[in-house]
Amino acid sequence: MSLKSLDFNVHPDDKRSAQTVQLAGPLLAVESSCDETACALIAPDGSVLAQRLVSQDAHAEFGGVVPEIAARAHLALLPDLARRTLQDANLAPADVAAVAASVGPGLIGGLVVGTNFAKGLAIALGKPFIAVNHIEAHALSARLPGVVEGGATFPFLLLLASGGHCQCLAVEGVGRYRRLGGTIDDAAGEAFDKVAKMLGLGWPGGPALEKLANEGDPKAFALPRPLKGREGCDFSFSGLKTAIARQIAPYGSEPLPRTVAADLAASFQQAVSDVVADRVSNALAMMDGPTLLVAAGGVAANKTLRARLTEVAERHGLRFAAPPLALCTDNAVMVGWAALETCAEAARLGLPALDDMQFRPRPRWPLAEMAERFEV
Repeated sequence: MSLKSLDFNVHPDDKRSAQTVQLAGPLLAVESSCDETACALIAPDGSVLAQRLVSQDAHAEFGGVVPEIAARAHLALLPDLARRTLQDANLAPADVAAVAASVGPGLIGGLVVGTNFAKGLAIALGKPFIAVNHIEAHALSARLPGVVEGGATFPFLLLLASGGHCQCLAVEGVGRYRRLGGTIDDAAGEAFDKVAKMLGLGWPGGPALEKLANEGDPKAFALPRPLKGREGCDFSFSGLKTAIARQIAPYGSEPLPRTVAADLAASFQQAVSDVVADRVSNALAMMDGPTLLVAAGGVAANKTLRARLTEVAERHGLRFAAPPLALCTDNAVMVGWAALETCAEAARLGLPALDDMQFRPRPRWPLAEMAERFEV
């Protein structure tokens, strides 16, 4: 991972800036927490100047993300991806005002690669480095200009549903989050992927399962709704996976008939949507004056789930919002926006400029710790 390969032409005597970060130019953001390699250039007002994303396809034959393969791919892809992102915006490296990266949570190998790349770039350019919590980036993505008409004001409820996460968060401000409930076993996206694999579909399984479900009958199989009707807003999906496995077992090693697979996919998708709608409704009742219901993460791209969440929001007299499909999965745009929001909050509080060069990549980084960044 050579800075020279980026053609930055940075003078060796450049010094890092200690001045307050009221960005006078665009921010370059890097995302490498799992198997998406991404860079984006975000203007100080939040407009997206350029973005590039590579979805690694080397994991398909393994049916899931292999951390070592992901880290090596990030290492190979990032230099050229950053250069091309700058070219797309007709900008030179010197035009960048700050550099940000996902520092956690996520797969530690990928986080180390992305963080060190971004830090090295920041040092070479003499610009600040801003560490971003990947989950916080998802949480704040609804506040990107243009995502929600009139803007997403605090507090709002976030359903974060992805391959690695499934939780309800009360988003009360930048750096202020309350976890209301979460999965006690599998994440929603993990369940989609595993059921898709049972059905003989490719990886990633979520989009393939949703496509197949369009051919099926969501009432064909009476599947369980784990925790539905219970107090709180925790989730459970392992029993639902087991129920699918039991329906498939009689076929042994024989391939499932297409109609059966489609009905199972539709029934599974409906069961997940019913459970999530119930849990989210409880979460909304646990909040004081939510302004909005927001869904983020890869599973939030599922159209059936979006439709159910829209119904839930309407019953509570709220709007439902979700980032555009392209911004539901891991991406650098949300990383850049979270960095801008963090800088703005620090400035609002009259705190010194953020420069997170000492932050180390963290496979786990609870949102509850984010408030510490703004403590005097």
